[in-house]
Amino acid sequence: MLLFLVFGCATGTKQSEAERWKSQAEQIEIIRDDFGVPHIYGKTDADAVFGLLYAQCEDDFNRVEQNYLWAIGRLAEVDGQEYLYSDLRANLFMTEEEAKIKYEGSPDWLKKLCDAFADGINYYLHTHPEVKPRLLTRFEPWMPMYFSEGSIGGDIERISIEKIKYFYKNGDVEQTHSRLDSVASVSQEQPLTEPQGSNGIALSGSLTKSGNAMLLINPHTSFYFRGEVHVVSEEGLNAYGAVTWGQFFVYQGFNEKTGWMHTSTYTDVMDEFKETILETEGKLFYQYGEELRPVKKSEITLKYKSDNGMKEKTFPIYRTHHGPITHSVDGQWTASAMMWEPAMALEQSFVRTKKEGYKGFREMMDIRTNSSNNTVYADAEGNIAYFHGNFIPKRDTSFDYSNPVDGSNPKTDWQGLHTVDENILVRNPANGWIQNCNSTPFTSASNYSPKAEDYPYYMSRDQENYRGIHAIALLKKAKDFTLDSLIHLAHDPYLPAFQVLIPSLVKAYDDNVKSGGQLEGPIDELRKWDYTTSKESVAMTLAHFYGILVYERMHRPEGMSYMELMDHWAQTGDDVGQLQILLETVERLEKDFGTWQMPWGEVNRYQRLDGAIRQSFDEDKPSIPIGFASGRWGALAAYGVSYTNNTKKIFGTRGNSFAAVVEFGEKVRAKSILAGGQSGDPNSPHFDDQIERYAQMDWKEVPYYREDVLKRAVKTYVLGNR
Repeated sequence: MLLFLVFGCATGTKQSEAERWKSQAEQIEIIRDDFGVPHIYGKTDADAVFGLLYAQCEDDFNRVEQNYLWAIGRLAEVDGQEYLYSDLRANLFMTEEEAKIKYEGSPDWLKKLCDAFADGINYYLHTHPEVKPRLLTRFEPWMPMYFSEGSIGGDIERISIEKIKYFYKNGDVEQTHSRLDSVASVSQEQPLTEPQGSNGIALSGSLTKSGNAMLLINPHTSFYFRGEVHVVSEEGLNAYGAVTWGQFFVYQGFNEKTGWMHTSTYTDVMDEFKETILETEGKLFYQYGEELRPVKKSEITLKYKSDNGMKEKTFPIYRTHHGPITHSVDGQWTASAMMWEPAMALEQSFVRTKKEGYKGFREMMDIRTNSSNNTVYADAEGNIAYFHGNFIPKRDTSFDYSNPVDGSNPKTDWQGLHTVDENILVRNPANGWIQNCNSTPFTSASNYSPKAEDYPYYMSRDQENYRGIHAIALLKKAKDFTLDSLIHLAHDPYLPAFQVLIPSLVKAYDDNVKSGGQLEGPIDELRKWDYTTSKESVAMTLAHFYGILVYERMHRPEGMSYMELMDHWAQTGDDVGQLQILLETVERLEKDFGTWQMPWGEVNRYQRLDGAIRQSFDEDKPSIPIGFASGRWGALAAYGVSYTNNTKKIFGTRGNSFAAVVEFGEKVRAKSILAGGQSGDPNSPHFDDQIERYAQMDWKEVPYYREDVLKRAVKTYVLGNR
């Protein structure tokens, strides 16, 4: 009898979990609109999170799982030893045991959301046994602690895996301070890749036709890395926008009253501390002022796939109060310090989506864990604002934190955090607009911008880029905006980089060749060009490949920004060198395509063949022309590659991905677009149903209110019926 009771209880426990999932799922409705966007309705926030994760798994479980394989440090188990040090990096900052402690110490409301995150995915896997995860057959509520702040990768990706590998790979790092500790610098010949970043523009009612504030949400990310969602609860959640696969909050988006757009920040939020390590009686200590502090040491065993099955490697983990030891500098162990408050970061990321009006949004910013981003903001009260960074440690400005500092000197320690009011902040400038294109905050609002001299040097680089220059020029002369004219501005075809590069090239030809020769035709094409991109432009093709070769060949003095490099080349590049590079450009086009007279749209293409994380391309298979250009040239609608395609044509992999324009008034109105489509399944009608609209700049109307959602509804279901 006792055995029967034990068995019965165990069986009941297993059944009760499935029943519990189903019971919660019965509170959740999902309406898929005509573009496959899920509108998720739940009674509670936890219900909405459950439904949000379920819907994400329906659209692209592969990417949900991939993000957590990376975040929790288990990539090597499926992709092999190459990823072992990426996994180690994740564990240097937080082990699984530590993540569980962070989860258990979270507020009850946040724990409920983390529970709902795991339950939503697990219920999906339970109801879809045909889905075979690569590794993660069960998701746990502590996992979001690793993936809490919203950015793709976030701050941790700025920690060099190569340096970690160099430091830790032999498993006897106690001796590495006597070894060479530098990692080879990036080759000067490294190809130029699409710059990472985003555009955010906020407009006050003085510049809009309706008198309402507007917001451009325009992240430039790798394609297909964020889905478009609408998530609603009876506890006040009603957020629409982009969600990074596997996260339970809308990262860039809007609710009825507020909108938020994040752009990567140049704020210094991470520092390196060189530690003075001493060994006494077999134990490690580090110098801190007059005292010796013990180095915290633990071990982590990581698994990795090999040709001979699964293998393991054990690593030590060393930490000081500055952070984990990640590498060595000048023969000294070096700790990397960054924001690592995952529960608070999750809290800020979620509560942001429910704020109504500037007062509440500003209070949310006081949490100060949004470390890797700036925020461009607009609301229904008519406010526009710009927050440059959010997590900014206070430092002694007598030290240069752009380089590793002496960790043994207590004066180099962080001295708390700057308040939001101490950070760079712009609100309702008289010019009526705010822009940030990963450019300097000191031009964010034209003449009403903050002044660099009013802030510590580490708060921002005073460094402009071509996208910023482009946006400012357009905004200075714009008025009477509508959603459609804001979309048009976001696609303006002018490319300011070429107004720097091309006149110098044409002058070199006129001064040295004057007429005739193999370059006469290409020069004439460039001479008459207005520096705008289009699918039909032959000059755009010439200029793009010429610009790439210029960057690869030019001398690049250390510390110069990209804009400064282009100016430097135009002013100092010798005539013969410029003409030789153009000749190479022409010869390359003739070799690859049979002619240099290639319209840009014939070269610059979009293709999506499968749902793989890393896309493959085939020039013999269908693709469509794209008239946009790389953000490096100043294109606001950025379109470019982030890895070698091994093709003659260019197939985009990053740039404009999810984008939206939002108008706030008595009711919110928005339009949006998504590169490709909502689904990662090639058999889905929503795999690439938005790409023609994307290419034609024809953004879709967002159905935000339920009555509008129902008009566009294609599929409606209650999760409990799955």
